[in-house]
Amino acid sequence: MTTTDTTPAASPDAGTVEIERTGEHHDIAVLTLRRERKLNALSTHLESVLLDALRSQEVRTSRAVVVTGVPRAFSAGADTGELPEMTPEAIAEYYRSSGAVYETFAALPQPTVAALSGYCLGGGLELALAADIRVADPDTVFGLPEVGIGILPSSGGVTRLVREVGAARTRDLVLRGRRFGAREAYAWGLIGEIAEGGGVREKAVEIAAELAAQPRLAVSVAKQVITAAADAPREAALLLEQLAYAALNRTG
Repeated sequence: MTTTDTTPAASPDAGTVEIERTGEHHDIAVLTLRRERKLNALSTHLESVLLDALRSQEVRTSRAVVVTGVPRAFSAGADTGELPEMTPEAIAEYYRSSGAVYETFAALPQPTVAALSGYCLGGGLELALAADIRVADPDTVFGLPEVGIGILPSSGGVTRLVREVGAARTRDLVLRGRRFGAREAYAWGLIGEIAEGGGVREKAVEIAAELAAQPRLAVSVAKQVITAAADAPREAALLLEQLAYAALNRTG
């Protein structure tokens, strides 16, 4: 088992991302957000460090990826202290730089699991939504409070939430900005499992181990087909399934 700290030189509160390879064959990459004193608030620095971690050799050579936080917070959201300084031009550049971390995470070819505990708000929930599978501690608190401060979720939160829980539920959660718990999230299908009695990281690694044991190419292709089918017309989705099956069948 190895642990890598990918943090460049920065202030103690800037945050780090730890990378650990674990599992029976060390084929699972566990990325831990660590900015405890700020409840893992996603500053551009922390996003950049996470982006570097996702592009690292440890992640690229893994068969499954787990992203988790600290017990008090997966992430309490974006670092709003940076917002007043950002011009429209700076915001556009942000989405091309550290803001690309959400789509980079979603586009990983291997399966991903988000292990959630404490606060999972705003950008933290958007990051969790970019994972393939989500497992949460029973006391996890979810929410998208952006509208209340005059903005909206913009890192895939609205787009992914609509696909996960439907437009009506998304309106209720985004426009009202209300918080909700793990039981509601599970009932709506927003998370796949609640880690009863704690141990959410362990449960996420257990799920990741199941995924890592599956044929690598089949898991990767199936993941891509599922993502594409969410937006494709029925006929196109069916054709995509069939073509993917034909391609996989020849891999033996």
